[in-house]
Formats: sequence, C-alpha cells, structure tokens
Amino acid sequence: MKKYSAILFLSLLLINVKLIGQNTTADNRIIKVDYTKTAGKLNTMFKECIGAGRANEGLRADWQQQLAMTKKECDFKYIRMHGLLSDDMAVYHEDSKGNPEYNYQYIDVLYDFLISIKMKPFVELGFMPSALASGSQTIFWWKGNVTPPKDYKKWEDLIRNLTQHFTERYGAEEVKTWYFEVWNEPNLSPGFWTGTQAEYFKLYEYAARGIKSVNPAYKVGGPATAGAAWVPETIDFCTKNNVPLDFISTHTYGVKQGFLDEFGTTGTVLNKDESSVSGDVINSRKQISNSAKPNLELHYTEWSSSYTPADPVHDSYHSAAYILQKLKQVGNAANSMSYWVFTDIFEEAGPRFTPFHGGFGLLNTQGIKKPAYFSYFFLNKLGQTELQNKDTSSWATKNTKGDVQLLFWDFTNTHPGDSMNNQTYYIKDLPSKPKGSVKIEVDGLQQGNYTLEIYKTGYNINDAYADYLAMGKPGQLTREQVKSIKEKNNGALIATEKVTINAKGTYSTAYKMNENDVVLFNFVKR
Repeated sequence: MKKYSAILFLSLLLINVKLIGQNTTADNRIIKVDYTKTAGKLNTMFKECIGAGRANEGLRADWQQQLAMTKKECDFKYIRMHGLLSDDMAVYHEDSKGNPEYNYQYIDVLYDFLISIKMKPFVELGFMPSALASGSQTIFWWKGNVTPPKDYKKWEDLIRNLTQHFTERYGAEEVKTWYFEVWNEPNLSPGFWTGTQAEYFKLYEYAARGIKSVNPAYKVGGPATAGAAWVPETIDFCTKNNVPLDFISTHTYGVKQGFLDEFGTTGTVLNKDESSVSGDVINSRKQISNSAKPNLELHYTEWSSSYTPADPVHDSYHSAAYILQKLKQVGNAANSMSYWVFTDIFEEAGPRFTPFHGGFGLLNTQGIKKPAYFSYFFLNKLGQTELQNKDTSSWATKNTKGDVQLLFWDFTNTHPGDSMNNQTYYIKDLPSKPKGSVKIEVDGLQQGNYTLEIYKTGYNINDAYADYLAMGKPGQLTREQVKSIKEKNNGALIATEKVTINAKGTYSTAYKMNENDVVLFNFVKR
C-alpha cells in the first residue's frame, strides 16, 4: 500500500511540475472595459524620448530620413545621443597659447534638423574633446574620450558657452524645455569614465553651474549611470554641496551577463525575472521619494531588452511584446523611458556588415521596420484618455471623436534559460505556439456604426527578420529585397470589420492569440 501511495504521490508531483513548466493559455484571460469609466489622461512616458547612437551619425541623410519617419509615426518628443562634444563634431580646440576656440557648426546642422521635425534634444554632455582631455583613453570605434578634463574651469566655460549659444540660436523659452544630462555611465570605469565617483561629481558640478549661469531655469541632471546606480549618492552630493539637480537619469537592460559587450562575444541571456527592467525603475523612484529631493523627475535615458548591439533578440518578434510588457509594468514610476535606440545606423562597434546583426534599432540600417518598431507605432495610435482596465497586458483608451482603442499582447519568455545565449537562440526560426483566446468586452459604447480596424505584429506578421531568414540570410540585401521586406512589414491593417452597436452599448468577442502576439483594436465611429 505504501509503495502504491508513493508512486501515486510521485505521479502527481510530476504532473504538477509539468503544469508549472508549461505556458498557461489565454482562455481564462478577460479584458473588460467600459467607455464611460475612465482612469484619467493617458501617461505617454513611453514616447517622451528615444535614443540614437552618436551625434555625428545624425548628420547622415538616411539617419535623418529615418528619424523623420519615426517622429511622424511614433511621435517621440526628445532624442538623446552620445558624442555631442567628441572630436568628430569639431566643437573645441585651443590655439597655440592654450586659449579655447569654440565651433558649433556641426551641432547647429543637427539641432536645426531636430527642431525642424518638432523634436527636442535631450542634451547628453560628453565625451571629452581631446584638446581638453587629461588622458588619451577612448571608447568605441569612433573613439570617444572618457577622461576627466585637464582643466575643470575650461570645462565649465565650454558648457557655459555652448548653453549661451543654444539660447541665442533657439531662444530661452525653447531651451527651458530641454534637458541637460552630464556624461554617460560614469560608474562603468574605465569603460565610460576613467575617473572616480568623486571626480564625476566634480565634472557634474562644474557643468551644472555653467548651465545655470546662463539661465537658472534650465534643467540639468544625471548621473546617467548603468544599472540604476548612484541615485542616492548623486542626490546626497548635490544636497550637501548646494549643487543644482533637476532630474535623475539612469539606465537598465533586461539581460544577464556580458559587460560593455559591443560585439556580443560574451553572450547574453534574457532575464527570466518578471521584474527585470521595471524593478529597477520602481526602485529608483522609491530612492528619490525617500531622499532630500523627493519630487525630482526620473528619466531612464536608456533601456532595452539587451545592452549589446549584437543581440538578435532586438530583431526578433519577441521584442514587441517584451517592450509593451515592461512599459506597462513601469506604470507611473518614470517621467520618460527612452528606448535605446531608434536605428541600426549605430557605430559603437564600427559599421556593421550585415542588414540584421542584432542591432539596438527599431529600424535596421536600410530603414526596415522591426517588430519592436510596431510597439511604438501602435502605442502612438492610443487615445488621450485611458479607460479603467484590470488586465496587466493591455491598454484601453478613447479619443475625443468617440473612437476606442484596445492594445493587448501576450508576453511569453520562451528563452530556454542559462543553458543557451541569446546569440544562439534568437537567430533561429522560432514559431509561436497557441495561447488560447482572449475574451474581450467593451461596454458603454455609443450606439451606432463602427469600423473595427485590426493591427498586429507577431511571428511572421510584421516580422522582418522571419522574411530575412526565408531569404537565406543574405550578407547584403538588393534594392528589390529591401523593397519586398518593407512592403510586407509596413504595419498596415490586417483586417477591418463593420460593427453595429445597439442600445446596450456592448461589443464582445474572443480573439485567438499566439505567444508574443501584439494586437491593436481601433473602433472608429462612423
């Protein structure tokens, strides 16, 4: 009897383990919202800022064309990039007597373009001009100097002069809306900064005083650290030393292992922890709330699934649902979440030799839209007012025209875990599995006729990498191949339905989902 009891117990245990290990279906998932029950104005922190590689890349025609399209379709407000002060922007020089000479012609071309498409710079102050640098250590293919200034007074004068130039060119009222961020990831030493934390704080202090001497209303902040580091320390330093601080900025990524891994050679693993990325953001907000400056703005000026521009997760359809899941989890904790970056025109590791190489971008080098692009494309179609919604993987909104939008997704982390790197896993063809049906009910709708527009991205739907794989992963794409992939992955409607809402004001349906599908319902009042 004991033997059979033991066998029965073991069998039940194995069944439970199997069930726990399986992905649950969506059959018990219900999204129920009411047109008349609102949750307030939609928080659009997701499109406040977007990243780009470096300032000099912004002088390229194709970079500018891609950004103009991204602005039009996703409506990012600010853009942040490295290398504004690096030698390839020709900003700083000294004459034979050591007197500074300033030149902003390249910056003017870049910033004039940003302003022309109604974007604003999130001004990252770095890296060190070589004529002002105390050493020769650099980072990246384009050799950004990462050493402290040889003369902190000259550093302050440069920042003051640059800020004054911005004021004269664009006007104080415009520059008041900008953000000035001092340096990038100084806690990664000697990678991005050869000095100590104390030396970074000194760099920050001189820059902040230079900016505020032009206009006290201009916003300055930092520490722009990797891994959500130095937040309490920065606030403490600025408080004790009466140094201006208007916002906190820091970064987070959703992978384990690897470190400044420009080429993806170390290998990365997508973190299985559900609180990856969002946990850092929420903790940063708590650190600010518990500090001497509890009302500081919080800007995550870099975030993504992975911190290497050689990670195929960036090209995979899994990224679209991942982005939405993390943004939803963050909630109101951050004032902005700046995705790193908008385009694969990005040369930290040098120019890349293949059209899909795991680059950070929402777009590849040829301007092909990756699945990640459509997360922001769909988010930008949401209405101004959010509806009350208990579902944790969706947004429901309405606009002033009486239209209703429902953006919902399944995020399933199918990565096998530490046994396999992203660089091995996400380069495969990875068909998605069924996740059952999501029951959708929208109540309180105005009586009348609607057109239901349905948009989608997922496996083989607005999935450019799948099309690239089907072509045999060519090292170079022909003009015809680029055109073909773009036409198939343009974010167009996948379906439309005519819907009539009766006096009860209810629409209901069951929608079949696969793993990592992202779907947008747009009910357009006719």
